[in-house]
Amino acid sequence: MSETVDCVVIGAGVVGLAAARALAQAGQEVLILEAADAIGTGVSSRNSEVIHAGMYYAAGSLKAELCVRGNQLLRDYLPSHGVPHHFTGKLIVATSEEEEAQLDAILSKGEMNGVDGLVRITGEQAMAMEPELRCRAALLSPNTGIMDTHGYMLSLLGEAEKHGAMLALNSPVLSGETGPDGVTLQVGGAEPMSITAKRLVISAGLGAQTLGHAIQGLKAVPPFHLCKGNYFLLSGRQPFKRLVYPTPVAAGLGVHYTLDLAGQGRFGPDVEWIEAEDYVVNPARGDVFYDAIRRYWPGLADGALRPGYAGIRPKIQGPKDAAVDFVIQGQDQHGQPGLVALYGIESPGLTSSLAIAETVAEMLA
Repeated sequence: MSETVDCVVIGAGVVGLAAARALAQAGQEVLILEAADAIGTGVSSRNSEVIHAGMYYAAGSLKAELCVRGNQLLRDYLPSHGVPHHFTGKLIVATSEEEEAQLDAILSKGEMNGVDGLVRITGEQAMAMEPELRCRAALLSPNTGIMDTHGYMLSLLGEAEKHGAMLALNSPVLSGETGPDGVTLQVGGAEPMSITAKRLVISAGLGAQTLGHAIQGLKAVPPFHLCKGNYFLLSGRQPFKRLVYPTPVAAGLGVHYTLDLAGQGRFGPDVEWIEAEDYVVNPARGDVFYDAIRRYWPGLADGALRPGYAGIRPKIQGPKDAAVDFVIQGQDQHGQPGLVALYGIESPGLTSSLAIAETVAEMLA
């Protein structure tokens, strides 16, 4: 079979679904192609479900701009669409003089990025808010929270379908070829077919670069690295009502404390560079969590952590490279009109999803 479609979105994760919704609302005929048998089974299903505020990222970067904008959009979208969420607030804590200087740098970035409500507080103030905490100083971010990611994705899909979008599961894109009329995709599955998309969005998470290389004529596909993050669940009474983060480390935000909407606490993710997809959590990796956590929560009991789950960050940079921004490519970068390619959409991709979707829709208007 061979079909021509106005717009194809490859990938039914949170960003792909948000993009499909925005494009469908703009009046485009949208087909979502998903290789798996359900939506959101990749990067979108294995994260902290945190709504970030945007204070960590370089001023003027896509991560900064889209995270701050995305946070604002989510504050309206989640309650108005009945998606479970809770703005718990977050404390970023310093336990040494050196880390206090890092707080100053984070606060400065947050102010430049336009983060709402971010303030520096004393250690005494932070410990009064969270009695189990030990720190010298902290930043308080009131607009950080947690959300039901799957509920959010179902809402995005429902709105996309309400405006005419269609979802095809078990439909892996095997290859493609650019041309004057769009991109012709070879789609596998139970009923293989050829689809020519006048407009195309590549939002394939861990598979984005593989897909970019599989489409003949597409240029400027960035490098790809797998960076695993392991989470450990906390047994017993939960120590904090808010999210608690240490100062950041290379390639991540440090071993931090988050909650899910059921009140289960967890620590992670750590940073583990890997060569192939692997979601097994090695219990031994939890051994190094204890010292890191006890810097700000000395009351952590021995044996209180148990393996939880793991996610994988789709990194563009390698373990020894400087952090890299989101890559949102249009024709100027890859050479094909009517195509937007998304690469390296790691954290804060969930928070940024509605803002990324706005950007994609503007590029394909």
